Order: sequence, then C-alpha cells, then structure tokens
Amino acid sequence: QVHLTESGGGLVQTGGSLSLSCAASIRRAGSYGMAWFRQAPGKEREFVAAIRWSGFTTYYAPSARGRFTISRDNDKNMVFLQMNEQKPEDTAVYYCAAHDGGATMDDADYAYWGQGTQVTVSS
Repeated sequence: QVHLTESGGGLVQTGGSLSLSCAASIRRAGSYGMAWFRQAPGKEREFVAAIRWSGFTTYYAPSARGRFTISRDNDKNMVFLQMNEQKPEDTAVYYCAAHDGGATMDDADYAYWGQGTQVTVSS
C-alpha cells in the first residue's frame, strides 16, 4: 500500500508561485506513477499533472502546461508540483495520487490518494 501526505498549500497572489510536496510511504515496492489532481468547490476533480516512475515522462493538463512542473525524488519518496504564474482559477484542493500501473490522466486509475492541501489564489 501507499500512504500519501500533501503539504505546501496556502494563499498566493495572482502571478505568484507555490510549491506542493507529496510524501509517500510505500509498503509494497513498485514503479508507481504519480499525479496531482485538484478539485474546486462545485466542480469535479480534474487532472493537473502526472509523472512516471522514471521521472523522464510527464503529462500536463492544458491549464497547467507551461506554468506547472511536476517532479519526483524516488530516493526520498517525494513528488513535487511547482506552480508558477498562478491564476485565481487555480484555487482548489490539490491531491496527490499514486498508480501502480504507470502515469495516466484518469483519476479512476489511481488507487492511493492523499487528503489534499488547499491552494488559494487571490485576484
């Protein structure tokens, strides 16, 4: 199993930056794909970014591409999301997720989820 804990959320002004972290406690070895999803009030959870175990292949939602960067440190069992040029539309609870079959954009593929961290971008 994988236990995930997000951190780094907070309040940032439009155009600012935040960096999110996800600490993974892995009880069963595997080449887990990792991803970040977010959910705003009244909206369904949406894909933000994903990264394969190798770290060399990444995927981004159109809204995140060019502004956000997902990375991972497998030695430390950490996944990161660097968010630059933040917009009010980025306001949401951000969730870290792990998939034992690789990295995808479908939240249904991810079996392990963190509790989420709130990101608020002020106008």
